[in-house]
Amino acid sequence: MPPLLSIEEALARVLARARPLEPEPVPLAEAAGRVLAQDVASLIDLPPFPSSAMDGFAIRAADVPGELPIVFRIAAGLPAERPLEAGEAMEISTGGTVPEGADAVVPIENVVAIDNRVHVPEAVATGAHIRPIGGDVRAGDALLAAGTVLGAAQVGALAAAGIAEVSCARRPRVVVLSTGTELRPPGEPLDPGQIYESNGPMLVAAFEAAGARVDRIGPVADDEEEHRRALEWGLEADVLVSSGGVSVGPHDLVRRILAELGAEEDFWGVAVRPGKPIAFATRGSTLVFGLPGNPVSALVAVELFVRPVLRALQGDPSPGPVYETARLAASVRRNATRDELVRARRARDGDEFVLDPVTGQESHMIARAAGADALVLVPAGEGELAAGEAARYLRLS
Repeated sequence: MPPLLSIEEALARVLARARPLEPEPVPLAEAAGRVLAQDVASLIDLPPFPSSAMDGFAIRAADVPGELPIVFRIAAGLPAERPLEAGEAMEISTGGTVPEGADAVVPIENVVAIDNRVHVPEAVATGAHIRPIGGDVRAGDALLAAGTVLGAAQVGALAAAGIAEVSCARRPRVVVLSTGTELRPPGEPLDPGQIYESNGPMLVAAFEAAGARVDRIGPVADDEEEHRRALEWGLEADVLVSSGGVSVGPHDLVRRILAELGAEEDFWGVAVRPGKPIAFATRGSTLVFGLPGNPVSALVAVELFVRPVLRALQGDPSPGPVYETARLAASVRRNATRDELVRARRARDGDEFVLDPVTGQESHMIARAAGADALVLVPAGEGELAAGEAARYLRLS
């Protein structure tokens, strides 16, 4: 049996096969979380006209201090009907178009307005409180670069710049296949020896959160022909993820049938606990993950390998996993031969987080894992990581 790969080696292998999918047009209203496939330039100057940064009065700086007649009232979206003449003032709302002839805006709280006259007691600098044309960005200038992940601020900038549609890498289609004769859907009665199927719903939730379109098959019984039909269909997707059936027992059929269907296995086994018996293969452009059946093992494999691949397929230049650092609230014993991902809860301690390992770290204990919001990386070695020591961790969404 070949030596187990390190987490870093396995991740490098799977990401090397994760080429961004072909671009597609995406309406801006549906673009949050997507990744730009092409650079985007602004269609207009922002602001497209000189606008007021304050509620106040548009004036000529040379006319103040002094008292001026109010000759017009400018609301946002309704520009003045004529230029401002010397010795005049126009009331203006925030965002309103500064009239031709005006070179400053004085805030309303700095003046005294009575009837149709305004008294400005102090001098005002030329250009005060006026947002110039193109002060944010000019038409044709770069707005966002390819590879940008679109969050709320980016979507707002695109909308302000007049962009109604963007080009993004296609969302990957993922097929999730759960295997095991013992599995039953939640809500059905259990016979002796049966358990509820948790991996399928868990994987669908994780992959949809990563931006994928997900189809689900199963649970599929431990039968060769049922496995073959399900795997053949799953191999038409961008990514096929099975759970269970990847170890070496007599009912572990997934790896052998995948090979018979033309999938080339890149590796089987990673030096990580839980999650050691993970398989990765390819057939054409389809990426195939065989995850362990124990739910916490599957969850760890998703965070370490599958989620980063799904983000990479969408063009994310930093697909993860993203490690953070915090102190341990309690000591954690190391595994001599494998890196370990320990489930923990983050808690505030002053200005920083501490990581408190949850009780029950066995790979089948998904109910205990539900109380965790972090996976703490405990490097292989002798001894332990002591309480108070800094540790790297992944957030669990």
